[in-house]
Amino acid sequence: MGFFGMTKDMGIDLGTANTLVYSKGKGIVLREPSVVAINKVTNKVLAVGEEAKQMIGRTPGNIVAIRPLKDGVIADFDVTEEMLKSFITKICSKSAFTSPRVVVCFPTGITAVERRAIEEASKRAGAREVYLMEEPMAAAIGAGLPVHEPTGSMVVDIGGGTTEVAVISLGGIVTSKSLRIAGDELDQAIIAYIKKEYSLMIGERTAESVKMEIGSAYPTNKDEDEEIENKEVVESVEEKEENKEDKSEKEAVVDSEKKKSKVNIVNGERCMQIRGRDLISGLPKVIQISEVEVRGALKEPVAAIVESIKTNLEKTPPELAADIMDKGIMLTGGGALLRGLDKLIHKETHMPVHIAQSPLDCVAVGAGKALENIDKMSRK
Repeated sequence: MGFFGMTKDMGIDLGTANTLVYSKGKGIVLREPSVVAINKVTNKVLAVGEEAKQMIGRTPGNIVAIRPLKDGVIADFDVTEEMLKSFITKICSKSAFTSPRVVVCFPTGITAVERRAIEEASKRAGAREVYLMEEPMAAAIGAGLPVHEPTGSMVVDIGGGTTEVAVISLGGIVTSKSLRIAGDELDQAIIAYIKKEYSLMIGERTAESVKMEIGSAYPTNKDEDEEIENKEVVESVEEKEENKEDKSEKEAVVDSEKKKSKVNIVNGERCMQIRGRDLISGLPKVIQISEVEVRGALKEPVAAIVESIKTNLEKTPPELAADIMDKGIMLTGGGALLRGLDKLIHKETHMPVHIAQSPLDCVAVGAGKALENIDKMSRK
């Protein structure tokens, strides 16, 4: 009973790419990809979350790994229900006799029908009561912004399916923009670029890896990049060689580590080897791509995100705009981790830009903090 008492209320960041769950009194207790593997013949769910994500692009004909959410909204109701049911069951004790109350976050741009779908799927997955919360508000709370004070706060939450831009004051959203361009679009831009320039077909997981390893929105300090990489190699070597004194052996391990590393520095640029299928020969092929190329591939979707921020600032009342100029713009979500994005936004808006301490967790943490006042929230 004590365990359940700590987990009966939960905040859910139901994302296109990942689902995070915050349990009251325990913090974030689940972080899984929003992916479900299904047998197409029997319609039986075979795997959910990380296990299902590993199957993307690798399944036989009778099994399909799908993402039940697209652009922040439910694309497949039944599969979303099964996914939520699996996640809630993982967290709640099977012997628990009371269904949990949940706060589920949603993008600001969705329709009333799409909101009802989120609520209904959550209820059918086992929730006793469902409270809906706007994602940018949850992200701002999770990032520690003073949302209830009479001062303007701007948050930009870049998730997998949507980018949420909002100005918040006195506990409400003053201006907002929901853009269906985010992490998934960045991945698709990389896939399209490599297909066009190298006649090479790569999968979503490879594109995501390229984005995370060498993706950038703005030129970075190459010396810093090189220093970071060398430090990582040295630390790895020191761990493996802490009991060895032979210098030549240590140098051999350094070489070995560099060979294993996906990323290397070529002519001062971060580069990465990737594998895919040659569209001309049909055979597997390895190419090397540089951070400059990836930055070029990402230019269009990144520009759209920056433009949505500028548009929102133009609609912001002058007093709140002055507050934002003083305090800056807060970036949350996985997209906030794109190297150089904060510098690009600063260059384009002339505003200070900050990245949240744990950008991936902000929405779930914000929903979790709302749980503390769940009785005051109006159920949707």
